[in-house]
Amino acid sequence: MSTALILFSAGQDSATCLAWALDTYDRVETIGFAYGQRHAVEMSQRPILRSAIAAQNTSWAARLGGDVVVDLSGYGALAESALTA
Repeated sequence: MSTALILFSAGQDSATCLAWALDTYDRVETIGFAYGQRHAVEMSQRPILRSAIAAQNTSWAARLGGDVVVDLSGYGALAESALTA
């Protein structure tokens, strides 16, 4: 059984990667990182977009596994960067 882990932000690039992986691998799981990013709306759209992508194809729905969001919200307290400011 082939598996893949996709870094999924719900942006255009990661959504394309997720669709490709679902077409390529037997099982695909997703991970995201919440670090206080400027475009936090993408994080709120992750579960909605995952469901919409799975609904496009019954085999994709069967292959889509779990999702984890890692909370790195303290990142912004360590250093200011283009990711958070």
